Amino acid sequence: MRIDRLELVNYRNYESLELNFSPEINVFIGENAQGKTNIMESLYVLSMAKSHRTSNDKELIRWEAEYGKIKADVYRKYGKLPLEITLSKKGKKAKVNHLEQRRLSDYIGQLNVVMFAPEDLHLVKGSPQVRRRFIDMEIGQISPVYLHDLVTYQKLLKQRNHILKQHYGKQTINDVMFDVYTEQFIEAAVKIIRKRYQFMELLQKWAEPIHHGISRGLEQLQIRYQPISGLKPEWTPEEMASFLEQKLIEVRKREIERGVTLVGPHRDELQFFVNGYDVQTYGSQGQQRTTALSLKLAEIELIKQEVGEAPVLLLDDVLSELDDYRQSHLLNTIKGSVQTFVTTTSVEGIQHETIQSARLFEVSNGKVKA
Repeated sequence: MRIDRLELVNYRNYESLELNFSPEINVFIGENAQGKTNIMESLYVLSMAKSHRTSNDKELIRWEAEYGKIKADVYRKYGKLPLEITLSKKGKKAKVNHLEQRRLSDYIGQLNVVMFAPEDLHLVKGSPQVRRRFIDMEIGQISPVYLHDLVTYQKLLKQRNHILKQHYGKQTINDVMFDVYTEQFIEAAVKIIRKRYQFMELLQKWAEPIHHGISRGLEQLQIRYQPISGLKPEWTPEEMASFLEQKLIEVRKREIERGVTLVGPHRDELQFFVNGYDVQTYGSQGQQRTTALSLKLAEIELIKQEVGEAPVLLLDDVLSELDDYRQSHLLNTIKGSVQTFVTTTSVEGIQHETIQSARLFEVSNGKVKA
């Protein structure tokens, strides 16, 4: 898939912008704080209906404007697909082929993107929350059902926490609705855990040989998804539900004391091991970066396998963070196979032919010159 044309109206520092892209490599060059990342972010929002930089959609709308809009002509293997996201103080609307979508979960998946930004280098050494977000965003692109289950789970988690807070300081909970929410919570949790296990299996399949190649055959990468302690991936949904129910009974008193749900996918963890060692704790900075790069390249292959066509790759100010060898490996991998968007302060020092043949855009103070 590829993005042929982009139009922004009142988006961040762009009052109005129209760009036509190369089907291969597009490079945005400019100093920091000029608007390069805003263009990348708009492509991400077009795909995921949310920003990777902020949870407040109002920040995406140009200062003092009533609304913001992102429009693009996307080409997939079956033809042209116009996409549109409108942001306003009332919320956001998404259109596919000029038709408004009833739910955002129906919209997501029309355009698949893989974003690689400096913060993704913290995927390995950052907080568990960063890794859970990574899992959720990537599965959501290829499975709209997962997004629906996740939204359901988060609503039930909120409702369950609300009742726990109301019973703070008490010995027990006598509330019929709490039992109903807990039962539904377990059902939604099992669906999420099972889908995460399946996704991690696929990610491992692609990331392991990629990492082995980048490390020149010296390192073996293992990805380990860790849900509730003791839960086994081979269990049936019924066995998982029974185990989760028992765990929730065991921690009930502590949940009342703290006013929050202590067991569930919202507390799961993802670990990375290189040659048997935990990369987060014992890995060098180079190993952590190789792991993050391997995950991103694996995502491309995974989406290609699941969707039947390559996603769009967004490299936001990340080439300068990689050494020459990792940089070359990345550019060799994407050459001619993935439409790619790159932001950088300069292309000097990047000698790779992929960049040399790219379509260049100069960005300065919210103005873009091809």
